[in-house]
Amino acid sequence: MTDERRCVYLDHGATTPVLPEVIEAMAAELSHVGNPSSLHGPGRAARGRVEEAREKLADALGATASEIVFTSGGTESDNLAITGMFRHRHRQDPRRRRVLVGAIEHSAVLDTAEALAEHEDAQVTLVRCDSAGIITPDALREALLATCGDNADDVALVSIMWVNNEVGVVQPIAELAAVAHEYAVPFHTDAVQAVGQVPVDFAASGVDAMSVSGHKLGGPAGVGALLARRDAPIAPISFGGGQERSLRSGTLATHLIIGLAQALPAAVQRQPEQAARLLGLRDALITGVLEQVPGSQVTGAWDRGDMQRRSPANAHVLLPQCQGDSLLFLLDAAGIACSTGSACHAGVPRPSHVVLALGHPEQEAQGALRLTLGHDSTPEDVERFMAALPECVERAQRAYRAAAARKVG
Repeated sequence: MTDERRCVYLDHGATTPVLPEVIEAMAAELSHVGNPSSLHGPGRAARGRVEEAREKLADALGATASEIVFTSGGTESDNLAITGMFRHRHRQDPRRRRVLVGAIEHSAVLDTAEALAEHEDAQVTLVRCDSAGIITPDALREALLATCGDNADDVALVSIMWVNNEVGVVQPIAELAAVAHEYAVPFHTDAVQAVGQVPVDFAASGVDAMSVSGHKLGGPAGVGALLARRDAPIAPISFGGGQERSLRSGTLATHLIIGLAQALPAAVQRQPEQAARLLGLRDALITGVLEQVPGSQVTGAWDRGDMQRRSPANAHVLLPQCQGDSLLFLLDAAGIACSTGSACHAGVPRPSHVVLALGHPEQEAQGALRLTLGHDSTPEDVERFMAALPECVERAQRAYRAAAARKVG
């Protein structure tokens, strides 16, 4: 960093600082002993704390306690939902080989679907979005009926994320789930980036399964949940002690579950107030970049003051004649922490599949910059970012032009 002030952290989409009350609750739990599966007193006490945590999550998310399946995080939840649904449905009817996923999904969904195609004879269909990043009900219906006329009998499941992790676009999840159910197809959504940013109600959404994670909303890394309706067609993908409805065996990490149950309800409770606050910061970031950097553009649906189609925590822009990685390192040297997209692909020098799916050419996509806000973001963070940006962009563009000249030479 260039000075001793705190780093400006604009990468909450990757992970968010753990809330003090969460740390306190987890530390208290670590002083206890007891496996929640044990039948003695300490085990029963641990089980009681786990079930209390399960109730808190259910209340916060519009679910019942029996629909909460604890996992290690969003990636495991996505894997369990997609692989488990595919296997269950395919075993029931071998014709059900097709898996529909959004074209702009997180790699936890896309790579799982591709693994099913490679190893279990699945057929993957990408559901296309429009130039704003929105997957419409008509687009899903068209994809459902692409190979089977008017019945979609070959479809095992649909998975479309609630809020995109790179560009922050909010999908019409209830409408999309309703379309899938018209053809008796189960619907899963990755809601990792949605909870705490937009209103999320599991029952009202109509989805069959939903993934959530702790470390995106002030909780610890290493814990999450899959919300699954009791009649959701899911087969287990791991085996052992039969914990968590026999869908996810393994000793429960009680202290992490306690942390999740402390963080998630708090994030949901403060969501309306936080969303309104972050909305102003998000719009200041986007408009500031557009004004200061000629030729820059915002990616995905965006209207000033609107949070219906874009998360209030997400600002994603494309900067001309820049390599996103070069700009990221320059900003990091100036004390600004941000990203070029999904942190799970950090260091991989290729354009984002999300930006390409929105219709941007590869050269534009290389200049992607993702700025994501959270509970500790302030107007000063925006001011410091905007103060550092012009020089960093100028240096990144100078390096880009020099590299281009060397290629020509």
